[in-house]
Amino acid sequence: MFKEMSQTAINNYFDSAGEKAEIKNRFMPGVYSKYNVKRGLRNEDGTGVLVGLTEIGDVHAYVYEGTEKVPVEGRLFYRGIDVFEFCEGFVSEDRFGFEECVYLLLFGELPDKHELEKFQNVLGSHRKLSDDFVRANILNAPSRDIMNKLARLVLVLYSYDNNPDETSVRNMLRQSVDLISKFPLMAAYGYQAKSHYLEGKSLYIHNPSPELSTSENILKLLRPSGEYTDLEAKVLDLALVLHAEHGGGNNSTFAAHVVSSSGTDIYSALAAAIGSLKGPKHGGANAKVIGMMDELKSEVKDWGSEKQIRDYLTRIVRKQAFDRSGLIYGVGHAVYTLSDPRCVLLKKQAERLAKQVGRNDELELYKNVEKLAPVVFREIKGIDKPMCANVDFYSGFVYDMLGIPKEMNTPIFAIARVAGWCAHIIEEQLNGGRIIRPAYKNIKECTKYVKMADR
Repeated sequence: MFKEMSQTAINNYFDSAGEKAEIKNRFMPGVYSKYNVKRGLRNEDGTGVLVGLTEIGDVHAYVYEGTEKVPVEGRLFYRGIDVFEFCEGFVSEDRFGFEECVYLLLFGELPDKHELEKFQNVLGSHRKLSDDFVRANILNAPSRDIMNKLARLVLVLYSYDNNPDETSVRNMLRQSVDLISKFPLMAAYGYQAKSHYLEGKSLYIHNPSPELSTSENILKLLRPSGEYTDLEAKVLDLALVLHAEHGGGNNSTFAAHVVSSSGTDIYSALAAAIGSLKGPKHGGANAKVIGMMDELKSEVKDWGSEKQIRDYLTRIVRKQAFDRSGLIYGVGHAVYTLSDPRCVLLKKQAERLAKQVGRNDELELYKNVEKLAPVVFREIKGIDKPMCANVDFYSGFVYDMLGIPKEMNTPIFAIARVAGWCAHIIEEQLNGGRIIRPAYKNIKECTKYVKMADR
């Protein structure tokens, strides 16, 4: 019989119920080793379990000398092209590179000048949202988290598509271009709605400019004045290129593969990928880096003192500081060991920006943390393997120098990565063939059902 409960009683119920559920659902120590389970789909040496093939992206961080795994400087390839060479190409010509990167990922080859211009025009023509869509789905339903808003809006776009479920290459390519074009608008408008309706700030809804690059439009849509410098736009453009793809095994791209393998629509697969990227162990780490560094800057009185920085990092690893997770966010990677090429390239841009905006002292603080974090991990955890800063370490600092709100750090990651996700979804539909269904072993013994009167 229903009996109304007070909010206090409901909270007490979930406190006790949560404790009970935690006890009942936690496995005994050592059970994974007993059954030789490869947790996280990782082998004992840290490499990923081979579950698929791809021609889109590749991450290279070690070689084998006999049976020994030897770390090497990290390299990243887009469709077989080294990302260092790709970035050097458009940077040396002083032009934007993200649109060229999207073309490469989707079509598998570099465009010539005419092909790139035509592709840019197609992207620009799709870079718009109707007033009704913005009003009904963004302004009238602000969200405290922009990543959740992005996931919802992607699913809403399904309803605006006259042919949402067809998984032919032509149709998915049409959908991919449309989604890649609209992601910056949905993220920026989602932020503006949150800022205005939930935080009481002024509302700025600028129209995108189809002739501008993706990075230029992001800055225009986020800033009240809509103004930006060429350097700012070029730095953000490079960041987008570096976040666009990272092989098939990263968590969000694998999520897209898993969902897509069921034969479902591209919108559902992308919503799952966004949910994955939001996590602090994945794309959400860049926001965590900013939070961690903000606390470090307030706790460490002398930013030039390696001892004070080291003491604070020691407290983090011992779960005595920041979020008590024991993690130094932005340091360490599942694959890279000696260096993350994305971090190397982004660090150079951070140096350019820091000099322009007068934040060199802060940059030196980041560099010291990058240098000392592996040392602290080695001392406290006894971890002897090489450890490097990853792309998240400097990306948040770069975004902060660009005046991009913290809430937009991970959404900008998504704005870039949607290109890689779409390429992988198309590849899965063409080559996967089977629904992805790994095994989970049930280790619960059979037990008898007990009737209510006997419990």
